[in-house]
Amino acid sequence: MEQDTICALATPSGSGAIAVIRVSGNKSLEITDKIFKSGRNDSLKAAEGYSVRYGTIFNEEEVIDQVLITVFRSPASYTGEDSVEISCHCSPFIVKEILSLLVKNGSRMALAGEFTQRAFLNGKMDLAQAEAVADLIASETASAHRVALSQMRGGFSSELSSMRASLLEIVALMELELDFSEEEVEFADRKHLRSLLDETLAHIGELISGFKLGNVIKNGIPVAIAGATNTGKSTLLNAILGEERAIVSPIHGTTRDFIEDTVNIDGTLFRFIDTAGIRKTHETLENIGIERTFEKIRQATVVLLMLDATRPDNFDDSINTLTLKVNQSQQKVIVLINKCDLVLDLPKSGKETVSVKDTILGEDEISGRDAMSGKYAIEVDDIDAILGKYVENVREYAASAGLSPTAIIPISAGKRLGLDSIKKTLHSICSIGVTNSNSVLVTNLRHFEALKNAHSALTRVAEGLESTLPTDLLTQDLREALHHLGTITGAITTDEVLGEIFGRFCIGK
Repeated sequence: MEQDTICALATPSGSGAIAVIRVSGNKSLEITDKIFKSGRNDSLKAAEGYSVRYGTIFNEEEVIDQVLITVFRSPASYTGEDSVEISCHCSPFIVKEILSLLVKNGSRMALAGEFTQRAFLNGKMDLAQAEAVADLIASETASAHRVALSQMRGGFSSELSSMRASLLEIVALMELELDFSEEEVEFADRKHLRSLLDETLAHIGELISGFKLGNVIKNGIPVAIAGATNTGKSTLLNAILGEERAIVSPIHGTTRDFIEDTVNIDGTLFRFIDTAGIRKTHETLENIGIERTFEKIRQATVVLLMLDATRPDNFDDSINTLTLKVNQSQQKVIVLINKCDLVLDLPKSGKETVSVKDTILGEDEISGRDAMSGKYAIEVDDIDAILGKYVENVREYAASAGLSPTAIIPISAGKRLGLDSIKKTLHSICSIGVTNSNSVLVTNLRHFEALKNAHSALTRVAEGLESTLPTDLLTQDLREALHHLGTITGAITTDEVLGEIFGRFCIGK
């Protein structure tokens, strides 16, 4: 089927050395020929595939740019069609002019993901591989890149194809039995069928189980920053991201909804989620934000509980509230004692004394209290001991509440103190399974749902075999499983599904 010739900028817009404009379709060479002249004075239509021509783009007699034209011949191209890539200087004016000339001469601007959609429709890749293209472009870590590249090369698809081929063979034999039902002939050996079902169910089960890790690799390990209002959660998020992502204010209840962003820490992607402060309030919008906080805490792999060192009276409530909301068998909790700089008035240098505010430390801990300031004078060398005492007290509070934190770290989010300790702790407890995984992983929610549906259908087949269910009913469930597996690779699909998938791609890909 002949389609329109499409064109689009395939590289990011903006300043740079070069830009690449992609053209694909049966008339791509003919249309490009109309605006391009080379010293060879021959047509691009005579050019061989994988050849490059140097020449000039013209708008009638006006020179637009000197370019390189790369020719790809059908079917040995990305889209499976005749294609051209124009490498020009990365000037917004030049790019706009060349695209305008292409459209003027018979091309049209490509839709989001249309090049990859044509590759799928022309049999260059299946749907799972096409989706992996988008994942590869979006990959931010070595792990995400490795998984996406494996899927794009067909690792996941080959496993699905093998499963579908085996099931199709069984379905064909069972349907053949239905054609000879009066003769009571059994073409499909029930023991062999049960063995195949068990093997396929186990394989699909492994893929389903791997989705949690695959999702983490693709989207980042979810880390919820939780705690009472004004403990410095938004300040911490901004400090970790290195930008003013969240609004910081001394007014309680400033953050009313969650804010999230990702950070690459030593090759592992973490998704930090700043949540609304937890407190009792009659304010409707703030209560909605607090409920969403609890939801994000339940979804997180790691919870950073923020405590305010200047408000030790709130430690118990914060720890008790969090203990009721986390599943310690599946989630990690790190307690951060923030604003330590406000209880330690640190000197600039030397062995000068520092002052410690009377917070969770009593007179039996430190002598020499100043009656006027309400602070204690200590030597600089004692700072670690003082912070250690804070940690010890928090650990006791946590133990009494039944909470076993992975770490307790004194920090100052406002002064960027302790951030390295947070990052090292997160990387040490979360990165092992991510960075060392080489198996086929499911990273796409659509694939995950299809696998679950296929698993349910095959489970019904296994149960039907045990109860000697009629062949026609078994075949129905087998075909349902095949349908769900087929939707992953695109063997079975609809225009609506394709529009949803490729609509999320970038223009030019």
